Amino acid sequence: MDDVNATDDARELADLRSRLDALESTLSGAPLVTLHVVATPAGPLRVALTERLRQRSKKARAWKCRAMLQTLKNARYGFLPDRPRARGGLDGIFLVDRRFRPVNAMMRKLFDGFLDKPGSPASAIADALGVPLATLLPVRLVSHHMRLLGLLTPDLDGDGRVLVLVDLDASE
Repeated sequence: MDDVNATDDARELADLRSRLDALESTLSGAPLVTLHVVATPAGPLRVALTERLRQRSKKARAWKCRAMLQTLKNARYGFLPDRPRARGGLDGIFLVDRRFRPVNAMMRKLFDGFLDKPGSPASAIADALGVPLATLLPVRLVSHHMRLLGLLTPDLDGDGRVLVLVDLDASE
């Protein structure tokens, strides 16, 4: 049984790598590009990437690495509105809260380096999604090896949410 799970896991990671290969050339011309749609406990979730994520991941030598692929795979756990904050050891999508103290690297990257930064592409992302910027939730997609930072839409007319990934945090 474990061999079957390991094979399925390897196949899923290979599929994600192929999807990243296929969309990489289109990232620079758009505010966001859809990677895939996954079924989550809270409904469908469209996972989208940005050129900013690709650039930052390449700089960190994490673009398409196994840890990144595993983190992208964890989007299937979804965002649960009744449990928006991470409890230790859980994978999934969790709220990044401005009120958390002490301020950590993820908060600085997402707020100071993206949302609050003049000229940030955050407004273009909101426009592309057709939602007000204020409705986007700052979140992190968590695995045991990496955190991907992004913005999450509210449920769009019952069609599910969209997760737009904009940065990463590979610190342990």
